[in-house]
Amino acid sequence: MISAEKIYTETEAFCEANADPLIVLKYSKYFKEGYEAWGVSSENLNKRVEDILAVPGMTTESIEKICIRLVQSPRYEMTSIAMLLLKKIQKQWDESTVVTLEQMFRVGINNWAHTDWICGEIIPDMIKSQLMTMDSLKSWRKAINRFQRRAAVVGLIKPMKKASDFEPYFEFIEIMMMDNERVVHQGLGWFLREAWKKQSEPTEGFLLKWKDSAARLIFQYATEKMEPGQKLKFRKNKLK
Repeated sequence: MISAEKIYTETEAFCEANADPLIVLKYSKYFKEGYEAWGVSSENLNKRVEDILAVPGMTTESIEKICIRLVQSPRYEMTSIAMLLLKKIQKQWDESTVVTLEQMFRVGINNWAHTDWICGEIIPDMIKSQLMTMDSLKSWRKAINRFQRRAAVVGLIKPMKKASDFEPYFEFIEIMMMDNERVVHQGLGWFLREAWKKQSEPTEGFLLKWKDSAARLIFQYATEKMEPGQKLKFRKNKLK
């Protein structure tokens, strides 16, 4: 049986051997809360992924266990490799893969970059294949991990753009509008900005409903593409 711990140790050694401080310097500015990384190139990350997949006897179950173990590392690249592995086995995704993704959030997804990659490359495809639905994402809205909460809304951006009726999406995010985390505010604002591009009238109605109570950062992002005059109606009313 393939040992997830052995793969973890070997992957850690690979990353240490292929570290590049210049890459760390280049990307650290994008992570205000810290960026613990070796600075492994994308080429080498993909090489490590292929090496893991080529291990004799490797199975989907083994990959899922490896992914959960890798994301427990504080190093950025270990989680990147886990996500790439999960994407590589897309044809084998099933209900257990959804559980694996949820567990990855619980034990290790802790930055916006990994979260948004998952929201762009994994969640929409799981929704398309009906492994995930808005109903199955409802519990994510109250997850302990703030990045899992962010994923609950950002992961719906691609599916939302293909929908004719946005009201179910607005109903879905309603419970999140009073979330207290900045990364969730940014995700909500991003979602609403994209919704406004497609269906401005219902989106503006939703924004008006929350303009005096929800975090202003949501509106900063949501109204980013509006003309200055349009933005005025979403200002918070000052108490007299």
